Amino acid sequence: MKMIGTKTHGYIDYVMGIALAIAPWVLGFASNGAHGAETWVMVLLGAGTILYSLMTDYEMGASRIISMRTHLVLDVLAGAFLAASPWILDFHEFVYAPHVVLGIAEIAIALVTKTHPSNERQKHSAAATH
Repeated sequence: MKMIGTKTHGYIDYVMGIALAIAPWVLGFASNGAHGAETWVMVLLGAGTILYSLMTDYEMGASRIISMRTHLVLDVLAGAFLAASPWILDFHEFVYAPHVVLGIAEIAIALVTKTHPSNERQKHSAAATH
């Protein structure tokens, strides 16, 4: 069941992007390591989330370059990579819980989000083309 609207998903996207980008410092694992993969995978995925959110055709997007369906696929792929990254990039002995928890959350949110923006956004898009 798709319970989350695209506007709400948009807010979640920006919060998640920022959370990913600052998590290594807030959670303290960036200061313990050599600022390697455990840090940069989160920073880059956070920045990527913000970037593709800005380009998504939904209420919180700045441009309409990618569809909501494509956006949700990117969320699932990013979440899967984030959750698996401690083992793929071999830093699981140092830290893994934040990557797994946030990765699974990203996947779960994508799976319960509606695939089309609200009628209000669609009406706005149609009015802009006339």
